[in-house]
Amino acid sequence: MTDLLSLYRTMVRIRAFEDAAEEASQGGVQAWGLSASAKPALVRGPLHLSTGQEAVPAGVCAHLRPSDLITSTHRGHGHTLAKGADPARMMAELFGRATGYNQGKGGSMHIADFSVGMLGANGVVAAGLAIAAGAAHALKQRGRGEVAVSFFGDGAINRGPFLEALNWAVVYGLPVLFVCEDNRISATTESAPMTGGEGASGRAAALGVPGVKVDGNDVQAVCREAGRLIAQVRGGSGPRLLHAMTERQKGHVSVDKAAYRKPQDVERALADDPIRRARAALERQGLAAQADAIEREARAEIDAALAAAEAAPFPAREAAYQEIANTGEGVWK
Repeated sequence: MTDLLSLYRTMVRIRAFEDAAEEASQGGVQAWGLSASAKPALVRGPLHLSTGQEAVPAGVCAHLRPSDLITSTHRGHGHTLAKGADPARMMAELFGRATGYNQGKGGSMHIADFSVGMLGANGVVAAGLAIAAGAAHALKQRGRGEVAVSFFGDGAINRGPFLEALNWAVVYGLPVLFVCEDNRISATTESAPMTGGEGASGRAAALGVPGVKVDGNDVQAVCREAGRLIAQVRGGSGPRLLHAMTERQKGHVSVDKAAYRKPQDVERALADDPIRRARAALERQGLAAQADAIEREARAEIDAALAAAEAAPFPAREAAYQEIANTGEGVWK
């Protein structure tokens, strides 16, 4: 099993990225040492933060190979980093710069890195489920023991692709792990009043997908259960589901103050911080100094990513029509 220091490193890198991106989206980048004067927001487009949910991607991706594939959500920075993507190119994409993953033309919800098996974030709720099922079908035909993982939120289980993807995976015995990050809120609305039955794991069981519910803020528990399920999937046992109960500490987007949330829910989310829990466990093991070093390294890495993103050029005007084709009839596709 992956050691706690390695898991902590992944979580701290994700948190550092999210905190920096949040500051940049609100025009507060001078607090990160980039400029002494006030600036407008540097992040272009909406920004959905995964702050508070770091234990899930860290624990799951610890068991994945570079050739394994994942699909993500609109709240996908944590998954992308945990799978091995470059934070500098990610930050540049958020800033709309030419050095970003999509040359600055896609923004947060379209980051992908096929070189590390990250098939993309997705602004359409539940869309990644069907993409993961399709990818898993291809992996099964290739026969190299690779797996696909689909991260999705609890709101996604009320959309059609959830049923379609799980059904397809069962019928064809696909090597895919479905991971529900259940933070109990769908955008700005509590999920429970809108969801019948026992949620993701209950619905998966009804379709014949074995699953397990886990404390999604306990990174070691996530890592343990994810490892067990991924081993089963990789061994040819068909699809599995991990139902991780976690907490979203921020609003739906980075500039959302989340005034619609119950104060006790926000207090619970902040109190049950996965990084704080992991840090406490490391201190009990006498590893506080190592944890301090990991935190410094993460901050330095993200500081460098911020500086590189701000210094990078914007895309050239003529780049707007790259990657599309002119039909010759005045219509661009």
